[in-house]
Parts: sequence; structure tokens; C-alpha cells
Amino acid sequence: MKYEKKIFEAIFLERPNRFNALVLLNNEEIIVHVPNTGRCREILVKGCRVYLREELNPTRKTKYDLVAALKGDKLISIDSQVPNKVVDEALKMGKIEKLKKYNNILREKTFGKSRFDFKLSTDEDEVYYLEVKGVTLEENRYSRFPDAPTERGTKHLMELIEAKKQGYGAGVMFLIQLDEVDKFSPQDERDPAFGIALRLAKESGVDVFAYNCIVEEDGLSINEPVEIIL
Repeated sequence: MKYEKKIFEAIFLERPNRFNALVLLNNEEIIVHVPNTGRCREILVKGCRVYLREELNPTRKTKYDLVAALKGDKLISIDSQVPNKVVDEALKMGKIEKLKKYNNILREKTFGKSRFDFKLSTDEDEVYYLEVKGVTLEENRYSRFPDAPTERGTKHLMELIEAKKQGYGAGVMFLIQLDEVDKFSPQDERDPAFGIALRLAKESGVDVFAYNCIVEEDGLSINEPVEIIL
């Protein structure tokens, strides 16, 4: 998936709140929007190089979105709006082996009290619900989710379990928004309830996927599955 807007390089200075960041662009300090409400403390470190997507919307308070950052020499996408687009592209291109048979792809569909990112189906009306979680937390090629407690994420997992009980296919996709990752686990230290729910989902027959991505300054695409350790 490629961004259709211009990308600019800047230097990260600070994050005064979860919605905005102060960056240095062309020797000028400006406020930009951060499209990720997670902490990202391991990534957004003062002085790191970041990438801004120009947003030509006259009604916005900020002109740019901070969409990626360099952590050492690793380029990490932190745009929480793109994982669904990347997975949508991957589904249509048949890159997720277990889901290749689902040729009908719908976005943002309700089941129970949750709205899942995808409702997939075959021409024979075999239905599969898929939830996508973007992952940015990584250390020594090991990625984890979440980087902050997520009651909503736990609720989604319980609804996926219910979908499976009712005879539907169900899965959760952890899209790791960087390339150099070999393993994935839930981050039990930051949200033990989510880890418990994820293991219960797996035991209940819910599919758990984890894929890393090829990240470039102007976009990202799904790459390959990584080992899941629960």
C-alpha cells in the first residue's frame, strides 16, 4: 500500500499529548498530528528521524500526520489507520494462505456488540470474521501487543470466541508495522487481561495470525508470517 500524498522527513522533538507531536521540519518547529493514540515511547525518542504525510485539508488544525519513525536503523510505521488497508490489499491479492478462499470482502461489519474490521465470505456463504490489530512495540526482533491496556481489544477477542461458537470462522490478525521481527506474543505485563483472552480465543478455535511488514517511507505492505508464542 502506497501513500498517495507527499512525504517529508523531519526530526522529532516531543509529544505534548497523545494526539500531537512537536517536530523540526526545514529548521522550523511545527505541531503535527500523531495518528496513533498508543504510547510509542520506545519509538518517538527526542532527536529521532520521523516521516510526515502531507494532509491537504483546509479544515485541519495540523498540516501533517506523523506516520513513521526510525528506531535505530529500523523504520517503523506508527499510523494506526493503515493496518486495515494493508490487510485489505493482502486479502485481495491472496497473500494470507488460510483466507484465500474468501472472495467476498466487506469492511467494518457488526457482530453482536462489536464491529469487526472484516467480514469475509465465499460464494457458498461461508462466513469469517477478522479483526486487525496494528503492532509497533518491538525489542530484539520480538514484537508484542498491546503497548497500553485495551479493554476494547479484549472485548473483540471475546466476540470472536462467540462468533466461533455460532459456527462462523473467526480470526485476529496482528499486523506488525516493521520488517525485522521473528516472534510475537501478547504483552502480559501491560495488559494481562488481553493475554488471557488471546489464549482463550486460540483454545476456542479462533485463528491467530501475526505478519510483519515491509515498511518504506511512502507506504507499507504485508510481508511474511512470524512465530506466535502464547
